[in-house]
Amino acid sequence: MKIKSQRDFWSGLMFVVVGIAFAWGATNYSFGSSARPGPGYFPFGLGILLAALGAIVLFKALTIETADGDPIGAFAWKPLLYIVGTVALFGWALPHLGMFVALPILVVVAALAGDEFHLGEALVNAAVLTAGSWVIFIWGLKLTIPLWPSFIAAN
Repeated sequence: MKIKSQRDFWSGLMFVVVGIAFAWGATNYSFGSSARPGPGYFPFGLGILLAALGAIVLFKALTIETADGDPIGAFAWKPLLYIVGTVALFGWALPHLGMFVALPILVVVAALAGDEFHLGEALVNAAVLTAGSWVIFIWGLKLTIPLWPSFIAAN
């Protein structure tokens, strides 16, 4: 069987593998019932859905002809490293610096991954996302997420 779109083939295969891995990992948790879902219910369903969508993309890559075979281009290392590094930085910063400092850092540093960085736009996005996160997670869901740096909140 001939691969007719390399881009769709590899992305579909990646979705299938990641979806199966998530569904398999979710089997370690309680499923509960439809009326009272447990912690494994949602990730299992999402994993199966992701794997199914990946299978559709994979099938398309093997059956629908493209003009040039849709070759995979150069790997974008800069955005990948910026985003992975930003998520790791946020994971460290949230408990130490609080949401009101860590989230704007996340947004501004992640914006640096793009080719068209504008500090003003990044700051507006950071303000909107921080305010929205406060409304949803702190005010609405009543989660206990630190808001301010630990050295300020302790006093």
